[in-house]
Amino acid sequence: MELTTIVVVIVVALAFDYTNGFHDAANAIATSVATRALTPRTALVMAAVMNLIGAFLGTEVATTVGSGIIEPPEGPAGLLVVLAALIGAIVWNLITWRLGLPSSSSHALIGGLVGAALASAGGVHWDGVLDKVVIPMVLSPVVGCALAAAVMVAILWIFRRGRPEPLQRGFRHAQTVSAAAMALGHGLQDAQKTMGVIVLALVVGGYHQGFEIPWWVVLVSAGALSAGTYAGGWRIMRTLGRRIIALDPPRGFAAEVTASTILYTTAFVFAAPISTTQTITASILGVGATKRLSAVRWGVAGNIAIAWVLTLPMAALAAALAFWALRPLAG
Repeated sequence: MELTTIVVVIVVALAFDYTNGFHDAANAIATSVATRALTPRTALVMAAVMNLIGAFLGTEVATTVGSGIIEPPEGPAGLLVVLAALIGAIVWNLITWRLGLPSSSSHALIGGLVGAALASAGGVHWDGVLDKVVIPMVLSPVVGCALAAAVMVAILWIFRRGRPEPLQRGFRHAQTVSAAAMALGHGLQDAQKTMGVIVLALVVGGYHQGFEIPWWVVLVSAGALSAGTYAGGWRIMRTLGRRIIALDPPRGFAAEVTASTILYTTAFVFAAPISTTQTITASILGVGATKRLSAVRWGVAGNIAIAWVLTLPMAALAAALAFWALRPLAG
């Protein structure tokens, strides 16, 4: 029975990974598609491949998610905690996808873990939540917005005497590289979160010792994320690529370079599971503000900010409800 439950948890974890892929595909490619640097299908194929490669570049974030957010529960009830956390995250992903809001799949998963743990009267590593989730959640958009604005100002100054048409064409080509870098960072960050949850389930069920990530967990997590990315997330892509600001190639390039830099730094240096959604959205806001403040559709940005704030508590609530519904199965 316990082995069956572990298998179910792994399948649901991969389902979450898949929703993460199509929910967050826009993170990597919306700017390139909006500026016509890449066609939508080409962008999706490129993003799927780079997501797959990025998933193999590190496991530090996976360890944070697996062991640094909640106290590893034990037995069948513990497996239900992990399962409920995943269900809560999937529910919130689907709601925000349906509304076209680029919320954070990362924070949905972490909120789900916290909500399910609290519903089961389990322990939460609040210091880990604060250091690895809340502080990066607040700082990464601020840094992304400011840094993207600085990068855009530098581009405007460096190319101030350039001819507009050749510059636009050159930055369209450059966006192929920056979009690939963004997709690589998305794979590096987001696939690891599913890896961490799968290993947590294996540890709880007694099928794994410690939080080292087995190779097959990396492989299946990378594959599910890549497949979800290829499936696309057109609703959210329209929000990021068109509704916040009318992007041009230089601004798209600046936003992608900034966001990918932050993703690499937080993964390799701080092992922090930050939101790729928040990072690229804040970067788009930063480059847009250099054009003029009125160029940014602040009403759309406000709706996105509300979704960001609600993600942790709403995913936690959905996970808690899922745990209470599933609790009779634990006997």
